[in-house]
Amino acid sequence: MTKPFIHYILGLLLCLSCFTTGALAQAISKLDQSAIRIGDQTKLHLTVYQLAKDQFVFPALADTLSGGKLQVISSGKQDTIRDQNDPEKITVTKSFIITGFDAGTYTIPAFEFRGKTGSLKSSALNLVVQSVKVDTTKSIFDIKQPLAVSYTFGDWMRDNWQLVLFPLLAVVLIAAGIYYWIRQKKTQPLRELIVPVLPPHTIALNQLTALKDKKLWQQERVKEYYSELSDVMREYLEKRYAIKALEKTTDEILAGLRHADITTENRSMLQQLLTLADLVKFAKEKPVAIENERSIEDAVLFVSSTRKMVTEAPGVPLNEQYLSRKVTDQPGNDQSNQPGEHKTGGIGV
Repeated sequence: MTKPFIHYILGLLLCLSCFTTGALAQAISKLDQSAIRIGDQTKLHLTVYQLAKDQFVFPALADTLSGGKLQVISSGKQDTIRDQNDPEKITVTKSFIITGFDAGTYTIPAFEFRGKTGSLKSSALNLVVQSVKVDTTKSIFDIKQPLAVSYTFGDWMRDNWQLVLFPLLAVVLIAAGIYYWIRQKKTQPLRELIVPVLPPHTIALNQLTALKDKKLWQQERVKEYYSELSDVMREYLEKRYAIKALEKTTDEILAGLRHADITTENRSMLQQLLTLADLVKFAKEKPVAIENERSIEDAVLFVSSTRKMVTEAPGVPLNEQYLSRKVTDQPGNDQSNQPGEHKTGGIGV
């Protein structure tokens, strides 16, 4: 009697345990909407109320339901909530998004949840997929044209403000710089600049010295030597006696100097010098070395003998009496004076 009694007690406890589990655990399936239009979506919620130790496993849904008429778009994460009054009780929920593209009423089957102490099944659900109602009494309308979007100047400024601001700032800065520069130039005091000009004989003697240092005729460049020598003398005569010597022939120069205060000896020396230079330049004359040396010596002697003597003005050094013009550094105030005019009290040349 002992063993059968023990078996009876164990069987009774097992049945009681199963009955308790079945009473506590429950599987529920629910739709957010029982009817949708073609292409719309709704959520399918699967929920299990259970004890934590039961550990029911949710079924894996295929991509389609109801024979392919309903499509499972996505599935959410499994969410577990513990009962605050009884920590042993939990609620596990998982959601799926489904849709349908064919009108009709479709049955979502019951889902089975397997656990350690048994299995649970949810109830089946019906989902109605409705087609769009068409009023056949009205004609078909054409597609409406796209609406024009207004784009005002203010909209353009908001999108392209930097294209306006930066150039505007650059223009303002440039204008400010020009204005400041003009204002500074106007407020600057006038400063008188005296430009000294060497007297004609000094210029000529310096040029003759430079020509001698070139040693042109010693390098068989006789024609170039006499050409430069003639130019120096003509430039001196033009500045000293105010004749167009650079544009005239030798005979015309001598004729223009007939009333000049030149001694007979110097006049003869000048004629011989210019005539020899013409022969070398135009007649291919080849003077000997002594003639080349004497030519530049005669030129120096002529310039030194005919230079205009200047008496020193009181309080003004002699080397400052040859002044050509007085100018200022102010734009627009370039006041030129004729050569020989002396604005500081000296003697004009």
